Amino acid sequence: MRKFEKVSYNNSGKIPTRADEGSAGYDFYTTERLIIPPKTSISFCTNIKACMEVNDVLLLFIRSSIGINKNIVLGNGTGVIDSSYYNNPANEGNIMCCLYNYGEKEQVIEAGERVVQGVFLNYLTVKNDNVLHDQRSGGSGSSGK
Repeated sequence: MRKFEKVSYNNSGKIPTRADEGSAGYDFYTTERLIIPPKTSISFCTNIKACMEVNDVLLLFIRSSIGINKNIVLGNGTGVIDSSYYNNPANEGNIMCCLYNYGEKEQVIEAGERVVQGVFLNYLTVKNDNVLHDQRSGGSGSSGK
């Protein structure tokens, strides 16, 4: 079952929403005011976690209006949230985002502003699949260690 939840240790997150029934992406909200100088990145926690099926992934993209109007992109291009990230021991699955301002002027993102959109996808694996670990051992970036 796919669902969003707030992390237990910080109640400031807002459950992501879709703009309308035809929207593929769930909009994620900032929890605080962010000031991003030119050519600089800033990371923030959404205080939201995503529960999903084993062969699901949540892909994060910058919202079009933020990218076009504020010259901001995700620092890693596209965020990939694996199903095993949910409730991991390091941070309970708190979804984090890194925003990069590639423009020439400081940008301000207000608290509660919709900045990133998440799209759930179901993916396939190969018949001779070979995984490195039986389960996730940490938070962000831990599957690559």
